[in-house]
Amino acid sequence: MRPTVTLRDVARLARVHPGTVSRALNAETRALVNDETAQRVIQAARELGYRPNPIARGLKTNRSYTVGVVIPDLTNPLFPPIVRGIEERLGDEGYTSLIANTDNAPERERVDFEAMRARQVDGFITATARLDHELLSEISDSGRPIVLVNRRVEDEALPAVAADDRGGVRLAVEHLAALGHRRIAHLGGPQNLSTGHQRHLGFLDAMDRVGPVPDGFVAFGEAFTEAEGARLCRELLDAAADVTAIVAGNDLMALGCYDAFAERGLRCPADVSVVGFNDMPFADRFHPPLTTVRIPHREMGVAAADLLLELLAHPETAPRQSILPVALEVRGSTAPVRG
Repeated sequence: MRPTVTLRDVARLARVHPGTVSRALNAETRALVNDETAQRVIQAARELGYRPNPIARGLKTNRSYTVGVVIPDLTNPLFPPIVRGIEERLGDEGYTSLIANTDNAPERERVDFEAMRARQVDGFITATARLDHELLSEISDSGRPIVLVNRRVEDEALPAVAADDRGGVRLAVEHLAALGHRRIAHLGGPQNLSTGHQRHLGFLDAMDRVGPVPDGFVAFGEAFTEAEGARLCRELLDAAADVTAIVAGNDLMALGCYDAFAERGLRCPADVSVVGFNDMPFADRFHPPLTTVRIPHREMGVAAADLLLELLAHPETAPRQSILPVALEVRGSTAPVRG
């Protein structure tokens, strides 16, 4: 086994006092060290593979240096890159992430939050927020900072980092309209989630400039899943055979549309164009490759971790909303309207 690298080892390599190393490696006290010295200390710590002792550090600061990360569905390819960004950023500051998967079950979510509170986590980052956020408000009121990621609450009472959901759907509708589509449907996600609700509002806003939305051209799923996308698409095709394009609530729901097309012998995009949302891993490997709204997955996780670290250092900070820009990735699932 490699010998444990100590703070004094880092100090010797960086040619500074151990106290300077301690201040330079702590985000809360780094400003007390000039930038050149701080960077020299950080580089020395990396070269030696130094890892702070969280128990000793916690005794000094009355912190556990752990953060609870609560995810609704780890099988959704959207979330692993976000979690990766969270872990990388928190790890840089000596924090360990405790990850819980709720399977979108409110009862399990409460159990996970309570278990993490019992383990004295210093704060939370969660992607489980609903528009009715009683539990999260309760956690926040208890004194532990909490940051939302990929979701928001309408009253902006809790700090959040999310993608521009409305703007992303606007890009999707404008793209389809430029291809000549007017019979555009929206198969959305749950409306008790900000992602589902904001994307729906974005669709309505964008369609105001395109034309009226026919009856039956908007439907909502109970979850952002492939199965729900397929179910909604079947119902849409039964009720509105003249639909020429679909804006799906996310990439998994778009993939469900592909399933429904295959069942009906329809071709995408020759018969119906489809746009997804998220640009999850492998969306470019779909058949056809999926046109979708790309969100900055890893960057979103890093920004959420940064926001939590800010709250830990300055608990009096007012809730802040960070909305990250999105972009449309045009691929093979969209084409000019037929005829």
